[in-house]
Amino acid sequence: MSKVNVLVVDDAPFIRDLVKKGLRSHFPGIRIEEAVNGRKAQQLLERERFDLILCDWEMPEMSGLELLTWCRGQERLKVVPFIMVTSRGDKENVVQAIQSGVSDFIGKPFSNEQLTSKVRKALGRAGKLDALAASAPQRSTTTGMANDSLAALTGGRAEVVKPAASAATVAAATQQAPAPAAMRVEKPTASSSARSQGQLRLGSGSLACVIKALSLKEAALVVRRGEVLPQVLEGAVLDLEQGEGGEVARLNGYLHSVAAFEPKPDSEWLQLIFRFVDRDPQKLDYLSRLIARGTAQRHFTPGA
Repeated sequence: MSKVNVLVVDDAPFIRDLVKKGLRSHFPGIRIEEAVNGRKAQQLLERERFDLILCDWEMPEMSGLELLTWCRGQERLKVVPFIMVTSRGDKENVVQAIQSGVSDFIGKPFSNEQLTSKVRKALGRAGKLDALAASAPQRSTTTGMANDSLAALTGGRAEVVKPAASAATVAAATQQAPAPAAMRVEKPTASSSARSQGQLRLGSGSLACVIKALSLKEAALVVRRGEVLPQVLEGAVLDLEQGEGGEVARLNGYLHSVAAFEPKPDSEWLQLIFRFVDRDPQKLDYLSRLIARGTAQRHFTPGA
């Protein structure tokens, strides 16, 4: 029996690796191909058969939505499950994707359990789970190691995933990223303007943050310490709203380091280095404009 083929499309190598590790740890018989953008994915889809497509939304050359629209216009690809893996959760974006024929959504950042649950559901609806089980090796000594590796990347947390088989359920998923809460400090030295603030979305929830420094490579963030500590190498999304027009950028990345902001073990504040993984020219241009304006680099001293 032929293997189950999955195409992973994302311009960020870190995200592609995270998806591949998660799939291989739970579905040993799966075959995975990858593409760095919609154009490359289109070339693969024209010459190979795939049973499932996992695709980012914002990519250079051809976006995920453009690839989805093209797929649904091809007779042999009309019924292939297409899951959008994206940090976009706005209602209008979800509606647009549903109208274009998307099968389901996985919101960034995602946990291992979210990913595998959505994939299992999509393959089950397509009648491919039996083929996947039949193609799995009888014995595998690497599955545990792969699972441990991904657990380390995602912080080892599990989440309950709700079914998203209908448009109404998919629309409800847009509520998973709560609006950023105002960071409360007793004596901030920076202005109370929200221009220097953002929202960091993790698998365990959202954190209001203050941007200490910003470059095209990374952002230095300050967050209030909570019950759950952010994990090094944890995938996350940084939402930035800057400028008079209220522009919003959703920047995908991972936590490169987590440290106490104050030189004491019970520091109320943490400083995070958030590394960007996006290669989307529009996002890089947005970052360049933020850096040029200097609005995201107001220094902040908690409790000063």
